[in-house]
Amino acid sequence: MSLLAHQLRFEQLIFWRTREAAVFVFLFPPLLFVLLASVFGDGTVEGQPAATYLVAGLLGYAVANTALGGLAITLVIRREYGMLKRLRATPLPASTYLAAVLLSNLAVLALQAVAVSALGILLYGAELPAEPISFVLSLLLGAVAFAGLGLAVTALIRSGEAIAAVVNMIVLPMSFLSGSFGSARDLPGVLQAISDVLPLTYLIELVLAAYVDGESILEHGRAVAILAAWGLAGYVVARRRFGWTPRER
Repeated sequence: MSLLAHQLRFEQLIFWRTREAAVFVFLFPPLLFVLLASVFGDGTVEGQPAATYLVAGLLGYAVANTALGGLAITLVIRREYGMLKRLRATPLPASTYLAAVLLSNLAVLALQAVAVSALGILLYGAELPAEPISFVLSLLLGAVAFAGLGLAVTALIRSGEAIAAVVNMIVLPMSFLSGSFGSARDLPGVLQAISDVLPLTYLIELVLAAYVDGESILEHGRAVAILAAWGLAGYVVARRRFGWTPRER
C-alpha cells in the first residue's frame, strides 16, 4: 500500500509539473464549457436548460479525454522512451505502477468534475445533481471503462509521435456524435447508427439521467451493460497486447 501511495504521489507531481499536458487535460474541458455555455446562452438542449445539459455532456467528454486520451498518451510516450522497460527492472510491481497511473488519472478527473460543475452552477445557473450518488457512480463507471479503452489504445499504437493525433481522432468525433457538445438526436441516419454503439453515448445517458432527471443508475441497466462491455473489451485487448518495451526501435 505504501508503494502505491508513493507512486501515486510521484504521478501527480509529474502531471502538474508538465504544464502543457496539465493545461490541455485539466483546463480544456472547463474552457470548452465556458465557450459552449456562451454560445447556447439561456436556451435549452433537449428540453433542459443549456447550462445543466452542458455540465453533464462536458463531464462525459472529460472522462473520455482524461481516462482514455490522457492515459494512452502518457503510457505510449513512456513506453517509446524506454521508461516502462526500465520500470520493469525495478522492484515496483507492474500492477502497482498501472494502478497508480490509473488513480492519478481519476484524481485529475475528479478535479475536472468539480471545476466544470462549479462553473455551471455558480456562473450559469446550472442545477445541482438531482441524484448525486448515481451521478458519482456513473462517472466512476465511465472512468474505469474508458481507462480500459485507454490501455487498449496504448497496446495497439506503435508510435509515440502519432499517439496524440490518434487520441484526438478518437475522442473528438466520438464526443460530437455522442452529444457531449449538444444534442445528437437530429444526426443523419448513418451517424445516428454510429452514435448508438459508442460508449460515450451511454455514459452521457447515465450522467444526464442522474444529474438532470434524478434517476438511479440501476434504472439504466442497458447503458451500464454496454459501457461495461466496452471497458471489458479494452482490458482484454490490453491483457493480450500490452507491452513494456519500445516498438519503434
